[in-house]
Amino acid sequence: MRELMQEYLKNNDISVKNGTDVNSIMKDMMSVLLEGALDEELNEELAYSKYDYRNKQTSNSRNGHSSKTMHTSYGDMEVAIPRDRNGEYEPQLVKKYQNTVSQDMEEKIISMYAKGMTTGDIESHMRELYDIDISDSTISRITDKILPIVKEWQERPLADVYAVVFMDAIHYHVRSEGRIVKRAVYIALGIDMEGHKDVLGMYVGENESAKFWLSIMNGLKNRGVQDILIACVDGLSGFPQAIDAAYPQTEIQQCIIHQIRNSTKFVSYKDIKKLMIDLKEVYAAPTEEIALDKLEHFAEKWDSKYPKIYKSWTENWTTLSTYFKYPEAVRKLIYTTNAIEGFNRQLRKVTKNKTVFPSDDSLLKMLYLATMDITKKWTGHRQDWGQIHSQLEIYFEERLH
Repeated sequence: MRELMQEYLKNNDISVKNGTDVNSIMKDMMSVLLEGALDEELNEELAYSKYDYRNKQTSNSRNGHSSKTMHTSYGDMEVAIPRDRNGEYEPQLVKKYQNTVSQDMEEKIISMYAKGMTTGDIESHMRELYDIDISDSTISRITDKILPIVKEWQERPLADVYAVVFMDAIHYHVRSEGRIVKRAVYIALGIDMEGHKDVLGMYVGENESAKFWLSIMNGLKNRGVQDILIACVDGLSGFPQAIDAAYPQTEIQQCIIHQIRNSTKFVSYKDIKKLMIDLKEVYAAPTEEIALDKLEHFAEKWDSKYPKIYKSWTENWTTLSTYFKYPEAVRKLIYTTNAIEGFNRQLRKVTKNKTVFPSDDSLLKMLYLATMDITKKWTGHRQDWGQIHSQLEIYFEERLH
């Protein structure tokens, strides 16, 4: 091959001065290789080579070529696709509706999509960078190849036991039947008994509901999750009951940060600082007994002005106070859903350019690709995991053994 190339450059007096010249030669070579391979395919189909009429044993014959524009990493190029008279020949190397031939180009497109670029951005980027005119529909067709992989990922087997599973939903706008509707993306993020973090599942559904979460819990069970020690959730109504139905032994910790946000939503600006100092004495207390005492003091001071705060904390106390029974290292891990909220923030960075997604599938594709990009950095476990693990074993010894 090296000798042939040297001979080709010499005999054709071709001068290579820069990368553009190399690119042009490679594009010419690729079109020659493709056309030669396609002609050979038709030879096999007809069982005789061109002009070899003596061995012809079919009524079918060649019928010229049709031109097709192919997108490659070297730019767009015209390829002559051979035809047969009876229309029986189906090219295999370049299939009927295929208009890309470079695997690495498809990987580039998928990588750009994973970074949150819109199909329009990718289209102009490919034109500027590679001199390729590629349509929105082609980009969608390339990224659609991800969907079977997403389905396989959603159904993959999981570990038997998870120390902590954080559950939350983020919301996006999607076009559906000519209308723009709100979709909830349900996300379960788990930490296994070795301290490794992973996204267990991601599902697009209607607005967040406990019923949908129950179906996700049952899905986790079907994928091999026998037990979850602690589930950390937001304040969605019916969420604890949904978890209890699937995993009755699981401890439930409602996110303190969510509770604080809901509590202070309608507090006057002039009161917020003082009220937060008093509220912090409740959730930062060293024991549950002291926390309950501080909550009563809070009610005495603020109940006349903001009665809904005390009422909300007492009604949800069972799931808000779970973390008090654990040592400090475990408390820090579970009293808030910060772990999954941090992940959600990274997803929002990727999707910020898309105000409306054309379909549920397009939303799921982008979130899956972004997830793969984010989680490839999750190689180790928490530095304090040894301490957390030993403390969890003390509290869950019977269930773990």
